Amino acid sequence: MSSPGTGLVVVSHSARLAEGVVEVAAQMAPDVALRAAGGTDDGGIGTSFEKVEAAVAELLDDGGVAGVVVLTDLGSATMTAESVLDMLDDDVAARVVLADGPLVEGAVAGAVAAQGGADAAAVARTVAEAAGSF
Repeated sequence: MSSPGTGLVVVSHSARLAEGVVEVAAQMAPDVALRAAGGTDDGGIGTSFEKVEAAVAELLDDGGVAGVVVLTDLGSATMTAESVLDMLDDDVAARVVLADGPLVEGAVAGAVAAQGGADAAAVARTVAEAAGSF
């Protein structure tokens, strides 16, 4: 990308699901920084605060993005992502948006929007609208 864009973090209870969603979204938006944060720290089913935190930090620190949109698959993944956002410094938290929308369709639509240069707020809106588009 020629300018800082928006990255996406896909949070799932399954590492394989998160990685698969990232793989599909990357096919549609090859220039977008995407990270999977799935499963527990020991490889089980569940969510990991540390994995979500690391994915967000990696995109903001080393990924060269201006903002990050976080997508989740189920309720406790959303709670974990919310906890991560709550722990961020205010200036960093202002650059991260938790999107409410379907995981796969939202990730693909959001990545395409980010590929087109949309900021984090616009990508999150696209994610939310994705259920009606597919």
